[in-house]
Amino acid sequence: MAEPRFEENELGISWRPDAGETMQRACHAVRLGRANAVWIVDPVDVPGLDERIAAVGDPAGVLQLLDRHDRDCATLAARLGVPHHRLPFGGVEGASFEPVSVIRTRFWNEIAIWAADERALIVPEAVGTAAYFRSGDEDVGIHPFLRLTPPRKLAAFAPEHLLTGHGTGIHGSGTPAALADALDSSRRRIPGALRSMIRRKG
Repeated sequence: MAEPRFEENELGISWRPDAGETMQRACHAVRLGRANAVWIVDPVDVPGLDERIAAVGDPAGVLQLLDRHDRDCATLAARLGVPHHRLPFGGVEGASFEPVSVIRTRFWNEIAIWAADERALIVPEAVGTAAYFRSGDEDVGIHPFLRLTPPRKLAAFAPEHLLTGHGTGIHGSGTPAALADALDSSRRRIPGALRSMIRRKG
């Protein structure tokens, strides 16, 4: 059975349900806004998760930020007795974060959330830190399908915390520059991204 990998940060916890998988799926339970209010983002259930979340604070809701990230969102929301907010383009009443519409098409619907007080940006799919998102020495990469048309509206934010749906989080003063570099160099680094994909498949 795959072993999950948990990471603690100033906002709460992140976890990868299978640390060895290629997709490097990542999930988060973060304190945003009022004291102890914990928002659980695109979760995959793992043993002992409820206790881990309780150590962070009081669950306020489960956020599903990508249409195809059903994962265990509904199951966990029901078990914890909190709402399951699926693609909350209009925001969540009483929450301190704002939704950012990243993609809204017939085939791909994605929201990021921006918490200004914490300077936290959570993006489920358009950007990531998993190896198959990145080209060369990038810390953050653009989704392979979006490299020609990167989500430039994310350039409006200068996060101290960047959490994504694939890969480990990035924290600290260098985070805004890493995100800006990924957006600015997305097209230019397409050849490098292709070479990286070929090497991984080989």
